[in-house]
Amino acid sequence: MLQITTPSRLHLTLIDMNASIGRVDGSIGITLDKPVIKINAQKSDILEITGCSEHIGRMRNSAMSLLTDGEGIRISIREDYPSHIGLGSGTQAALAAGMAVNKLYDLGLSVHEIAVKVGRGGTSGIGVAAFENGGFILDGGHKFSQKKAFLPSAASKLPPAPVLLRTDFPDWDIVVAVPEQKGASQENEVNIFREKCPVPLHEVEKLSHVILMQLLPALVEEDIAAFGKSISAIQELGFKRQEVHLQPLSKYLMEALRDGGAYGAGMSSFGPTVYAFGEDKENLEKIADDFLEGKGQVFSTKARNGGAIIV
Repeated sequence: MLQITTPSRLHLTLIDMNASIGRVDGSIGITLDKPVIKINAQKSDILEITGCSEHIGRMRNSAMSLLTDGEGIRISIREDYPSHIGLGSGTQAALAAGMAVNKLYDLGLSVHEIAVKVGRGGTSGIGVAAFENGGFILDGGHKFSQKKAFLPSAASKLPPAPVLLRTDFPDWDIVVAVPEQKGASQENEVNIFREKCPVPLHEVEKLSHVILMQLLPALVEEDIAAFGKSISAIQELGFKRQEVHLQPLSKYLMEALRDGGAYGAGMSSFGPTVYAFGEDKENLEKIADDFLEGKGQVFSTKARNGGAIIV
């Protein structure tokens, strides 16, 4: 019996959705200690995925992409969290199933190789890198000459982007609020990329300035106030500004958290998940709870400076 427990992740922003200097995408993200996807897996003569989960189909497809004739696997989903809320469950579910086959059948594949086989990481490499090593991650995107279009990960067939920086994230409380709604997905997500890209070059340049000269130094110096300020600034720039515009509830929640004392607040991926950094997590949790009026989930977590746990 094999057990795999994945992390989740915050996707802070895509960096360059202009592509005028030859690369596209690029991402920054933080690996979270919770929520998680937890599975038990063992060899079987058949392919069987069980559990009360929306990820059964995704795990089945991932397992099938690695199994050969005559091989099977039985996967029991013990714990999970929803898809299309901005926490990256799709990639974690796919990689968990793929890694289970890899380990049980001694295929010797790396996380990167599994991601290619199961079709994850074609736009952002954050989820794949979070599964592998955790921590804070900066990836370098893809050559636009290879990608040829602005596309979300689910519609892109490229391998995961190269990781330019992976470092431990400070032991800061991260307040997470998940409104009861969904972010963009599937055809809707593809259409948004087509309609909103390329974003103006001056916004990409300003975003890159904020990341290089504010967010990264604040991270290295463990300056939570400056880091929070950079997170808030990112919400008004580049493709992230378009994502936030599509989730007005999340935008107002971020404003409430900042007004309530958060150093900074942001929206993960297409949302609706909002996250915040501050000294008083109980107060920020209460602000989010009051704002959502029971129509959502609020919790605190930390960054996970390690990848998936496999035992």
